Amino acid sequence: MTNLLVKLFVKNSEEVHEQKVRTSYGILASIVGVISNLILFLCKFTIGLLINSISVTADAFNNLSDSASSLISLVGVKLASKPADKEHPFGHGRYEYISALIVAFLVLQVGFTCFKSSVNKILHPESTKFAIVSIIILMLSIFLKVWLALFNRKLGKRINSTVMKATAADALGDVLITSATVLSLIIGHLTGLKVDGYMGAAVSIFVLIAGFNIAKDTLEPLIGQAINPKLYKMIVKKVMEYPYIIGTHDLVAHNYGPSHTMATIHCEVPNDISMEDAHEVIDRIERDMLRDENIFLVIHMDPVEVNNVKIKEIRAKVIKKVKELEKKASIHDFRVVNGENQINLIFDLVLPHHYKPNEEEEFLLDLQDRIKEIDERYQCVITIENSFIAED
Repeated sequence: MTNLLVKLFVKNSEEVHEQKVRTSYGILASIVGVISNLILFLCKFTIGLLINSISVTADAFNNLSDSASSLISLVGVKLASKPADKEHPFGHGRYEYISALIVAFLVLQVGFTCFKSSVNKILHPESTKFAIVSIIILMLSIFLKVWLALFNRKLGKRINSTVMKATAADALGDVLITSATVLSLIIGHLTGLKVDGYMGAAVSIFVLIAGFNIAKDTLEPLIGQAINPKLYKMIVKKVMEYPYIIGTHDLVAHNYGPSHTMATIHCEVPNDISMEDAHEVIDRIERDMLRDENIFLVIHMDPVEVNNVKIKEIRAKVIKKVKELEKKASIHDFRVVNGENQINLIFDLVLPHHYKPNEEEEFLLDLQDRIKEIDERYQCVITIENSFIAED
């Protein structure tokens, strides 16, 4: 069904890096979401009134909020598709995150409202009317929501859309919510226990959790998050395939929407090649990355000594000392400056984020002592950095 809808309504569906194609995917997902959730709202609201069930009614308004969410997502997708202009040279892709954030607040509002109604039902319980046709309709809604979740997840992965992935997660939450509603009706019918208010409260909590998770996922790229390890490995792997590139570090990526990424990276090159050769390779990497991965990459060149065997030996010994203290640490921009009475070892040290300032200072003192064990003349000039890569 998903592939059929994509084939019918998305032209050039394989060209997922094209903004027009992404917009078509977003419009398709939004329209399908609006129609499906409106149908579910009307069915569940009618059932809730007929059988006097707050949990069914709460579930119905959750579906109505999902319809509003789909409309907001549609507007967000359209705004995100606007081309770059002089005020916004990196495009308008972050509108997609803003629309998802609005959706999160709508979901949270529904959750709070339903929780309030559920508490009132717990304090003043009323009997619900059991009807097999209601159970059948609710079960059908569960199957529809499962399909919607799979539909949005598939499209979200295909075009790397945070909104669609959040919608898929929300739909799976709805599956649990409706299942709890069906369970409350069955328990009430078989035992006579008035659990509708409690189930409604459980439904509300699920809705609140879903809203919180959507807000969290959409705020992170707006605030600025660490680079995804998969993206990091992909960029480094591609860059290292080019001639003269012997190492990389300080990779930073800025997200201006799911399809708009700008990145900077330091590339180490031999210090004995010509500036023209180095520039030609770096320029080619930047062009290829933009063409193949739609990543605007800016490269800073770091000349590195490759022929001095003595410096390479010292660097290897320093790396060994660093790894003895912290396996996840690394160094770069290593230089050796010889003096009459001392030898300066100058380098940048990258430590994991969990190190506190006092721990960094202790690490630095311990490392300097260990390096002096190699040679008393070694004096370290170390700049401590933290990695820009997301950590587990």
